[in-house]
Amino acid sequence: MKEHHDLEQVRHYLRAFQMDSVFSGQIQSHLSLYSFEQGEKVCTQGEAATHLYVLVKGKLKIYTTSAEGRTLILSFKTPLELIGDIEYVRGTDIVNTVEAVSPVLMLGIQHRWLRKYGEGDPQLLQFLLDHITKKFYAKSSSMSFNLLYPVEVRLASYLLSVSFDDTDAKVNGQLHAADMVDVAHLIGTSYRHLNRVLRQFVADGLVERQQGAIVITDRDGLRALAGQNVYE
Repeated sequence: MKEHHDLEQVRHYLRAFQMDSVFSGQIQSHLSLYSFEQGEKVCTQGEAATHLYVLVKGKLKIYTTSAEGRTLILSFKTPLELIGDIEYVRGTDIVNTVEAVSPVLMLGIQHRWLRKYGEGDPQLLQFLLDHITKKFYAKSSSMSFNLLYPVEVRLASYLLSVSFDDTDAKVNGQLHAADMVDVAHLIGTSYRHLNRVLRQFVADGLVERQQGAIVITDRDGLRALAGQNVYE
């Protein structure tokens, strides 16, 4: 993670996403730009929450881990998305782990500055309420998705989600042989079943194995299989 103190760039993104009135006055002077590399964690479940982030570029993966160590993917997020909003409002530790799927750029501000300059601001409160409400709907949908849809649909959706660049069919190093156990946990299935489904995808011409990575060869076929039930 790198922090960039560039007020002009901050204001550029505030204007681009029409957030000038949400983060106004003294708050703007405490906003910074934060960049994260692909695969880097933005925050980890259970850690102390210190920042509110606003995703303005790139894609994030959000997942949860049970007390037994099992992980389950919840969603993938693209701009505009808030990270740390629920934790800020409730004053709790980080609820879910957030990881950069692609290079990511976010606006960020420490919770302490929000409390000092944003408490009671109706536009900021409405902005937070809108995004938190959407998250509850999304969480309900994601849990239903993992429970109700077959592994074929979940894997197709996962491959489409981690393949963040439509100009590059490769799944950007996100699904190597060594990662298969983690992927199985993320989409809520067994390693053995995931391998069976993946072999069928290869037989159907949807993907290929190349040098230990999975390469999408029929993106439209995967979309048809996933339908509208993509993690995003």
